Amino acid sequence: MSVYEHRYQPYTGELTPQWSRFLIVPRHAFRDLFASKILIAFFALSFIAPLVFAILIYLHHNISAIAMFKINIAELVPIDESFFNTFMGIQSGAAFFLTLLVAPTLVSKDLANNALPLYLARPFSRFEYTIGKMSVVFILLSCVLWIPGLLLFIFQSFLEGFAWMSANLWLAGAIFLSSWAWILFLALLSQTLSAWVKWRVAASAGMVAAVLIPSAIAEVAYQILNQGERQETNMTWLNIISPTAIMQTIRAALFRMPPFDSYTVPLTGAWLGFIVMCLMLAFLLSRKVRAYEVA
Repeated sequence: MSVYEHRYQPYTGELTPQWSRFLIVPRHAFRDLFASKILIAFFALSFIAPLVFAILIYLHHNISAIAMFKINIAELVPIDESFFNTFMGIQSGAAFFLTLLVAPTLVSKDLANNALPLYLARPFSRFEYTIGKMSVVFILLSCVLWIPGLLLFIFQSFLEGFAWMSANLWLAGAIFLSSWAWILFLALLSQTLSAWVKWRVAASAGMVAAVLIPSAIAEVAYQILNQGERQETNMTWLNIISPTAIMQTIRAALFRMPPFDSYTVPLTGAWLGFIVMCLMLAFLLSRKVRAYEVA
């Protein structure tokens, strides 16, 4: 086609820094997500537990409130590793259900509407696209998990004093690491299912199945292997296929607490299983995030 007008000029405006280009994805995604009243309501409900735990910390250090409510200080929940481990367990459940509401449509919409060529035709790599989509989950779950957890730790340190903070600084590390382990797994799982299963309901059901069904399979295998046996088969390595068991073991180890009886995966096996699951999910996701799909 002949071009008769030669008035086209290259763009001379300010360029977005390359390191922050992926942030364009969550900026527009959050605008659409928070248009949902259901998401806003559930996101607000996820802060009830931090509020309750903050009140418990405050009551430990407020003599007048204890006298007013006639509370026995010995009956209050001690502020220790068990306190923060319980908090992280509650918030981990809230983070899972929040991911069910948010994540299944992040990639599936782009694939269903063939929008990936529009992204990748620009100076925007597949890695930046994937990180941009996952950062939606990263930011949202950070607001529910490690940020309120560290705020509770800082609040307790402020009321208790520097000596308590220096002696329990490892709790801050446990809160941060356990939160990011769960966030990374949920982000990879949700984005992989969103890419491979383009129907939101099926992707959400797949997330629930991926978290719950392996534990049931391990329990069934345990019962089958122990039929007619005098010595029971160890449940330890059967639970290594369960993401729930793996995360429970990792969090219990980080908070220096004994794991639950049904989640007795060895710590080395738990970390190994976690790394293998993340690598498998990342591989499956990379196979699907392409400009064109050749059938």
